[in-house]
Amino acid sequence: MRAQRKSGPVRGGTLHEVRDAGSRDSPSAFQLPSPKCRTSRILQSCTDLHSHKAFLETLPCPLVLGHYSSSLQHSFGPGMTADLGRRGLEFDEVEHQWIPMPDGVRLAARLWLPRETGPVPAILEYIPYRKRDMVRARDERNHPHFASNGYACLRVDMRGSGDSEGHMPDMYSDDELADARHVIKWIAAQPWCNGKVGMFGTSWGGTASMQAAVKAPRALKAVIANCATTDRFEDDIHWMGGCLLTDSFEWGATLPAILAAPPDAATVGPAWKEMWRKRLHGLSFPLSAWISHETRGAYWRHGSVRFSTDDLSCPILAIGGWADRYSNSVIGLVKARPDLCHGIVGPWGHHYPDHGEPGPAMSFQDVALTWWDHWLKDAPMPKWPQLRLWQRAFDVPADRIATRAGRWIATDASETHATESVFYPGKDGLSWRAGPGTRHSVPTDMQHGACAGDTGYFGRIGGLPLDQSPDDARALCFDTESLKKEILLVGHAEFCCGIVRDMAQAQLVCRLCEVDPNGRSNLVTRQVANLHRDETLDDDAAFSPGQTTRLSMCFPSAAYRFSKGNRIRLCIAASYWPLVWPAPRRASTQVDTTDARLVLPCPSDISPAEDLPPPHRLPPEPSWESRSEGPLCRESGETAEGESFHIWRQPWSTTRFPGLGLSFSSTTEMNCTASTEEQTAQKCAVSITYEIERPDGTAIVESNLRSRADRDGLSVALIL
Repeated sequence: MRAQRKSGPVRGGTLHEVRDAGSRDSPSAFQLPSPKCRTSRILQSCTDLHSHKAFLETLPCPLVLGHYSSSLQHSFGPGMTADLGRRGLEFDEVEHQWIPMPDGVRLAARLWLPRETGPVPAILEYIPYRKRDMVRARDERNHPHFASNGYACLRVDMRGSGDSEGHMPDMYSDDELADARHVIKWIAAQPWCNGKVGMFGTSWGGTASMQAAVKAPRALKAVIANCATTDRFEDDIHWMGGCLLTDSFEWGATLPAILAAPPDAATVGPAWKEMWRKRLHGLSFPLSAWISHETRGAYWRHGSVRFSTDDLSCPILAIGGWADRYSNSVIGLVKARPDLCHGIVGPWGHHYPDHGEPGPAMSFQDVALTWWDHWLKDAPMPKWPQLRLWQRAFDVPADRIATRAGRWIATDASETHATESVFYPGKDGLSWRAGPGTRHSVPTDMQHGACAGDTGYFGRIGGLPLDQSPDDARALCFDTESLKKEILLVGHAEFCCGIVRDMAQAQLVCRLCEVDPNGRSNLVTRQVANLHRDETLDDDAAFSPGQTTRLSMCFPSAAYRFSKGNRIRLCIAASYWPLVWPAPRRASTQVDTTDARLVLPCPSDISPAEDLPPPHRLPPEPSWESRSEGPLCRESGETAEGESFHIWRQPWSTTRFPGLGLSFSSTTEMNCTASTEEQTAQKCAVSITYEIERPDGTAIVESNLRSRADRDGLSVALIL
């Protein structure tokens, strides 16, 4: 049954289970696969247990694989030193440990426990990304190092994922949030824990950590949230400014594929087949909920820490990267709770910053240990600024940049100490002085957005925004003259103007760019607005055809230095394909520059900050081998039928763990097409394949999602 491949798996068999997100007849998403489908063939083919598995079944849980030691000490730059005690502690690794939940479901955990130290503080990472294989290499960069520094570490699979029991109906469900609290209490009660727990994670794990900090369990003493969101509607992967992001479709295909992969027999035992059957039978299709909740209502407020900051009850270190949409949460969180929160935003994308690209990367482990040692071990805390930000400067645009231009700055980002640079758009461009108001038509060009790159730079190396000049040519642009001095932006730029349109449903896209004397246009920040929604994104906006309404557009946070001799460019368009799903009809929209302005804020207290510690090579001797067939591939153009197309492919990548006989491989492709003539003729297709090789066989999960717009609306189907 093992698939033999060179550049990908051997494909065969019939895919199954089509679900339309718009269907109201059966909200339970998928049914148990047919006995003739590929999944069932794998289940039926894995009945011959190897001798080592028969031996594992006789072992009590936990399964201890061995003990390790590390002599690597974490180091700090100037101003970041602390007396942190001895390093290089030996620890035991527990490959699998059940943690019982009150409803009888058991969650699966992997543990690293210091030896001969007595009870110690514990650190928890709680995510759905398969502790056994999918992110095992990443786990081994963090947890063993923390354990060698005197912490009990746990990586827990959320219910319905990896080796855990139960079902996951959606992200951030009530069960998920409750499970996190039960896990924390279970950890604090163990004989190897002294009752103090820290929690951390990136993306979903960082958001889950912040959610746990709301009215936190007594044992939870500190949190580190990396690339996390405090606003699930506005600053996540689904919506932006009330507009649907096509990233939703990719994630809508990805999450069911992750959850559909089988538990590992080597850890959960012979029950893995029945666990898998139950998981497939209860598999959900969360995308249907994500695209049907079109306003920031109760669905999206649930789990959005932004609306519960008064209830935060333990310190949070929020870390983000400017190449990632989720970075928008960091400054807002620190402003809301400066008594509890510190923030770091670097130049990187949606990664832990020790693997941050674009660089400079930083040692996440060093910074984290400083935080843990203070809050969990009462060590002295270095004097950290409230916010430490990488202030970008002009880079020649490219889809991949090793190290960004810029510098580290420190600030408390207090609005009471802010200065502003104000520019006024008009017939002569962007000026320091306001002129008479004029009306300008906003172009609707479905090729606008071809240079956008990824919204989140989600680990897809090669996905940075390109030179914006081709997109600028398809937009309404207002330029300054060549700057006679540098202009600083730290915080949220804001654009205010009047809008005149002929229909309620319309979009507005604004990009802020820096243009060098050679005409190269570098994206600084961008925002989109669904003009059918009010500024709260909760309700419909007032609308009268042909009448001027006021629009105030707040850009995501940024830290940027516009250079002397370059120009600032404000670009406005009515579409942003393929990042943003377009409005259902093509509206005629005008910008009225009467009382319009572009405001670039900057705190007056900013100062140069010392560099953060560079990454270490962790672990010193990796237990895995990685191979990738190349970086992200992107194509765009126009077909003979007049459709614009945008394709990106993440080629096959494989991580092997020779000591366990495991490997995890994946590939993803997304294809977006749109008619250049008809507004309601867009399609997105996403294909994802995971291949998990293990001693008892190979599991292949293929997820194919198709979304299509027509005059009747949007339809989505998933074949898994």
